[in-house]
Amino acid sequence: MKNKRNNPEYLLALMAVAATLSFSVWQVLLNNFAVEQVAFTGREIGILQSLREVPGFLAFTVVFVLLLVREQKLALFSVGLLGAGVALTGWLPSVYGFYFTTVLMSTGFHYFYTVQQSLTLQWIDTDRAPVVMGRLSSVSSIAALIAFSSVWLSLHFLDVDYRWLYLVGGAISVLLVVGAWLWFPYFQQSVPQRKQLLMRRRYWLFYALIFMSGARRQIFMVFAGFLMVQKFGFSAANIALLFLVNHVINTFAAPRIGKLIARFGERRMMHVEYTGLIIIFTAYAFVQTTWVAATLYILDHILFAMAIAIKSYFQKIADPADIASTAGVSFTINHIAAVVIPASFGIVWLYSPSTVFLAGTAMAMISWLLARMVPYHPKPGNEIKYVPRRVLKGV
Repeated sequence: MKNKRNNPEYLLALMAVAATLSFSVWQVLLNNFAVEQVAFTGREIGILQSLREVPGFLAFTVVFVLLLVREQKLALFSVGLLGAGVALTGWLPSVYGFYFTTVLMSTGFHYFYTVQQSLTLQWIDTDRAPVVMGRLSSVSSIAALIAFSSVWLSLHFLDVDYRWLYLVGGAISVLLVVGAWLWFPYFQQSVPQRKQLLMRRRYWLFYALIFMSGARRQIFMVFAGFLMVQKFGFSAANIALLFLVNHVINTFAAPRIGKLIARFGERRMMHVEYTGLIIIFTAYAFVQTTWVAATLYILDHILFAMAIAIKSYFQKIADPADIASTAGVSFTINHIAAVVIPASFGIVWLYSPSTVFLAGTAMAMISWLLARMVPYHPKPGNEIKYVPRRVLKGV
């Protein structure tokens, strides 16, 4: 037990569990709560999701907060804020109440994941990072399984009101954070971090991959779930069951994906991910059958677990002192499109849902082309593998 207390990997895992529990409750109830309790249409859900991404867009401000607060403490406080926002959601069932609690929850969510990424890359050796990130993803999936199964049982058999599900989900996360704050010591960082904003030209491919990842992920996060509810009539219990299946698979798949990235490299695994997403988004645009739509949703979720390849690629090319600052900047870059896409594409959705998903196909194609520039063995001084024009013409 003493060794676990002094091992930062266990703190990372506990924070991941606490954040995932509350966010999973919020996520699985989102579309049904929006439609049934607040009478949202595609327009309002788009606005909500854009507001949710504003704190992500402002994630670069974490650099200034770190002038006053240590990263470890900021991570714990952020998870607590996430839990508090979720706990309040069911008690403010109005349009503006839902907007407010979403922004509160999202501020904690995005600050936590910004700092978590930074701490993971600082505390874990380069060779082990993909494996550890895969394990953290697996632990998060287990926490999500607990949340989703609890929500499904509560709705299917007990008919529990939304407000109590939100309250319990958020409160448990807050309690876990308090326990982690009291139990774990402060872990020193091996390299002092720069406390100013910076963008380096040699990281441009990382920035581009992050930007496209954020834009593409919004199509999945916002509209894939909304499609299941609006077009195929999934209930909250059905959505919880679908999420449950997703995370059962991810519990076993994520650690293996981390090992595959460590073995075959980031470039090859990115190509696998983006090729799969091109196929899936195109299929979303024309799907008419419920079971096919559900299958696509599950496959989509599995492929997003491969996103740790981008983080692993950055860790290999980065100056260790840049990690904290770049984590904040990269989260902002990741959310530039996220602020615009939900609201604007929510309007497009009213006229042509297929167009929304075909836009996701185009984004996956751009990511695939960018992945061709990732070296087989990235390191400082070997950040980019330039592709000859004659090769690009033949793609």
